[in-house]
Amino acid sequence: MPIIYTLESIKILVFFDDHYPRHFHVYYNEYEELIEIDTLKTYRGKMPTKQRHKVLKWAKENRGYIQKKWEEFNPDKK
Repeated sequence: MPIIYTLESIKILVFFDDHYPRHFHVYYNEYEELIEIDTLKTYRGKMPTKQRHKVLKWAKENRGYIQKKWEEFNPDKK
């Protein structure tokens, strides 16, 4: 499960051989949130509001990069 980006102390990861819907994982201290790539809606978990806003801003600007990484790490699920 490689970290694809670190935003301050927030880690953004995409797992190998992951499940649908296409999503990325966000870790901040004891919090974890899974966010769908296509909609940027929460799939599961919860992040503090301030950190979630930072992640969503970054994700909107880098959605293509996140999609590319998900496809790279999950080649059978394009």
